[in-house]
Amino acid sequence: MSESWLKQIPDEIGFYLAGFTDGEGSFNVSLRNKPDYKSKWQVCPCFNVSQKDITILTQMKRYLGCGQIKKRKDGLFMFEVGNYAMITERVIPFFRRFNFRSATKKRNFSIFREIIDLMNGDHLTDDGLKKIIELREKLNEGAGRTRKYSFENIYGESSETTR
Repeated sequence: MSESWLKQIPDEIGFYLAGFTDGEGSFNVSLRNKPDYKSKWQVCPCFNVSQKDITILTQMKRYLGCGQIKKRKDGLFMFEVGNYAMITERVIPFFRRFNFRSATKKRNFSIFREIIDLMNGDHLTDDGLKKIIELREKLNEGAGRTRKYSFENIYGESSETTR
């Protein structure tokens, strides 16, 4: 796929949006229990940025050329990209060109990219799904992170025992 759209983004805009995301953005991967799936789980990647003022989020949507803006119950606006194709074709190339400064965001983006790479078919195998869930446990570590389903919830064992 051509990334000519990416070359049209002025550096000052791209780096501003990356810097804004560095402070306010998040890369997440959730799991949905799907009894009708072979693996019983759907892997759902998502990139989002929340803010009181919709202006920057509108710019992000415009320059990335994807995603949607929603108003949350707490009054904040949220720009969100949850479509796998748009994450691989737009979000990842954007942040590869316009890098993050903080070590934490660089680490989370790297883990997120690794999970996205595994979603090219590996997520349909038990080993691939286990690897995704192990990586997901390292994503956004720290206070405030919540997980509905952890590795132990799904497999009944600690991810450390599978290595």
